[in-house]
Order: sequence, then C-alpha cells, then structure tokens
Amino acid sequence: MKKFDKDRLILGFAGPVLALVVALALTTVVLLASGQNPFEPYRIMFESASYADVQVLIINQAGTYYLAALAVAVGFRMNLFNIGVDGQYRLAAMMAALVGASVDLPGPLHIALIVIVAMLVGAFWSGIAGFLKTTRGVSEVVSTIMLNSIATALVAWMILPKNFGEQPPGSNNLTTGEIPESGWFPGLPMGDMAGEIYGFTFVAAGCGVVYWFVLNRTRFGFDLRATGASETAAQASGVDAKKMILTSMLISGAVAGLAGMPTLLGDTHTYSLDFPTGIGFTGITIALLGRNNPLGIALSALLIAFLDKSSASLDQYGYEKEIATIMQGLIVISVVVSYELVRRYGIRRQQQKVGEELAAGHALTTEKEAAL
Repeated sequence: MKKFDKDRLILGFAGPVLALVVALALTTVVLLASGQNPFEPYRIMFESASYADVQVLIINQAGTYYLAALAVAVGFRMNLFNIGVDGQYRLAAMMAALVGASVDLPGPLHIALIVIVAMLVGAFWSGIAGFLKTTRGVSEVVSTIMLNSIATALVAWMILPKNFGEQPPGSNNLTTGEIPESGWFPGLPMGDMAGEIYGFTFVAAGCGVVYWFVLNRTRFGFDLRATGASETAAQASGVDAKKMILTSMLISGAVAGLAGMPTLLGDTHTYSLDFPTGIGFTGITIALLGRNNPLGIALSALLIAFLDKSSASLDQYGYEKEIATIMQGLIVISVVVSYELVRRYGIRRQQQKVGEELAAGHALTTEKEAAL
C-alpha cells in the first residue's frame, strides 16, 4: 500500500491557497488606495451569489471555463504552452454552428455531428502549431499566438452576409443562422426564475474524469507525462517524442473545440458577434491555479466564474465591476510567485528530510558498531 505523503499534500494546497490570499490582500490594498471600502465589494459579491439564478450562471460559466482549462492542461502536462485555445475555441464554435444550422437530423445525430465538427476543427487548428513544432522547431507559443489572430480574421470574414453569415432584420448583429431544435442539448431546469444548467456542463465534468483516467491509468498518459518531464529521457526509453507532441496538440485543440459547446448548444444556438471571447486566456489562469489537476481545475473554474458573475451587481452600489478583473489578474501574478516559493521550500524540505534520514542511519550504524 502506498504511504500517505503528508508533506506532498500540504505543498499541493499551499500554492493555490497562498496565491488566493495574496491576490485578496493586494485587491484590498487597491481598494484602499482608491479611497473605497475594502470589504464592502466582497459582501456584495457573496450576497449576489446567494441567488439561485446567479448560482446557475456561475455553474454554466464554470463548465465552459473547465473545458478551456483542460485544453490548456493537456499541453502543460507535455510541457507545451498552448496559448491558442481562444482561437481554436471560437473557430470551432463557428464552424460547428454553420454545420448545425445547415442540416436537419434526428436529435442525437444532430448533436453528435455538431460536437464532432467542433472537435475536428479545434484539433486541426491546434495541429498546425504541433506540425510546425515537430517539423520545423517553431515554438508553439509563437505559432499559437499568430494562429489566434488568423482565426479572428477568418471568423470575421466568414460571418459576413456575403459569405456564410446572416444579418437578422433590424439588427446590426451578424450570425451563422439558428441551429434547429433537434440540435439543442437539453439542460437541467432549476426553476422558472433560476433558468437551467446547460446539459453540456455535465459532459464537461465527464471530460475531467476522462482526463484523469487517461493521464494516470494508461500507457499513453504515462508516455505523455514522461515526455513532458524529459523529452530526451523519454526518447531513450523508446517513446516517439515528436509523435507525442503532435498528438498532445491535437487533443488539446479538440478539447478547446468543446469549450464553446455549453453556450452554443445550451443557450445561443447560433454563433454571432456576441459570442463570448477571451475564454482561452481565462483557461490558462484556471489551469495554473488548479495545477493541472482535474479537481483543482474544477474548483478554480468555479472561483473565476464566481468572480465574473457575482461582480455584475457591483456598479449598482457605486463600485466598478472591474474589481473582479483586477483580482483575476492578481491571481495570475500570485500563482507564479507563490508556486515558485512553494517549489523552493519543497526542495529545501526534501533535502532536510534526506539529511535527517542519513543522520539517523549513521547513528544506528554507530550504535551497532559500539554494541559489537
């Protein structure tokens, strides 16, 4: 039976907790410096989150964030920095909406087609960066940033009415047309006033289970983690590192493509200029805060979603709702600093334990020699 490692558990929690405490403290300082009450905004946000409709909004938003963060985490476990999740997510959502609006199939088949298109488009767009890295050595950071810009321009061109988009009468908005009801993913009703939890939110939770199982209980997951830890060592043990890099980028992009499905299939049923943006970059924050662990990512997604949705009422009380944005930015900075501090402390603690064990072994040897 595997021995319980208390120090490892404590260090695992220390990074996120320290990051949140520091971010909270710095946000309080910012409020004080601006001459505002440093505690009232927090009370308003928690009070807002006590309403059922806001809770549903938080859960739905967390589902989207969770998928985006999982896409980032897959790359992180391979020591890859996929910054292109936002472009992959938006391009996949638009193409899935176009296909979904152009066909009329029985419910399960219609939904399956939309989801498969989203995954394929996301995987293709991410695979470009993976191909460039494995064949030309191009940094995935540079290529995915550039692909984000290309995806933005491509979406803007495709949604024009002269191409594939539509402009509803009397509106300045542009859409891909509405998906027939057979392509809507059923949700969980929470009451007339609260709305419903997107059905795809539960699929997102299932993706977290699959992520954990594949990484920790399969040969592929072992090879992925091994290649991320040391590419040369993995190659020496027979792992095709380039194949693992390309495969990881394809999987990361496919999961990124799923990030738009909760909103597309559960709410808007079309892609338009109003479709949420910035999801991919928020996913980076959540993956970092959750330390690439599916449970940690889930808690982090709920936290960020709470900050997003509960801060909407702040301006009614004279506070800027951007307070939540400031806190999210401070969390990113705090995560980097706190994790480095915890890592250094962990190394020192490990060295100390090794020294103690060596000293204890030496003392025992000395006692035996004395007894003889």
